[in-house]
Amino acid sequence: MCGRIALFSPPARLAKLLDAQLAAGIDPEGHPSWNIGPQRRLFGVTQHDDVRVLDRYRWGLIPSWSKDPSIANRLFNARAETVAEKPSFRSAFAKRPCALPIDGFYEWDHRSGREKQPHYFTRVDGEPLVLAGLYEHWRDPDAPSETALLRTCTVITTTPSHDMDELHDRMPVVLALSDVRTWLDVDTYGPDERMQLLRPAPVGLFSTTALIARSVRSATTAPN
Repeated sequence: MCGRIALFSPPARLAKLLDAQLAAGIDPEGHPSWNIGPQRRLFGVTQHDDVRVLDRYRWGLIPSWSKDPSIANRLFNARAETVAEKPSFRSAFAKRPCALPIDGFYEWDHRSGREKQPHYFTRVDGEPLVLAGLYEHWRDPDAPSETALLRTCTVITTTPSHDMDELHDRMPVVLALSDVRTWLDVDTYGPDERMQLLRPAPVGLFSTTALIARSVRSATTAPN
């Protein structure tokens, strides 16, 4: 599972990392956030006709067919093993992948008999992590047709690598920069090729810091 994220790199840096342009209205400097949870905003990069765009997405997927936006409360993660078949995700997997650049994520120790201590995971080289995600556009079916579409996203998770398998039974899928094109370009790469990217991160990718729980609860949560 992935339920808390740190995002403090400026959007301009994230866009440059992923060779993307900023969507209209995105502040290049952004607003740093060290504790982002579901229903808050993440940055997502999508690709259309070889053009990549970085925009804001609310974390928690709402499928386009849903009548109730509260479904997002349980669709902030998607399991890699079922993402291509599960009704809530299969259309987005086929047509609407996104790459979600972040600076780090938190995971809690879930081992039996252990204190639920948070651990903070970042890349050992200090660069942002790029997570595999999906996005949707949704409009309240009872709202006027001119109502703006809501952009939502989910983070795909998989089985953990040795870096965190003692703490939790899931981890977010981390994309290598060389694999981002394969993930985003659904016109060129088929589902089997893209599914192969939904694997545990290489051992040694992460730097891990144990934290006290109140430090996570009190961290800044300004929206991006």
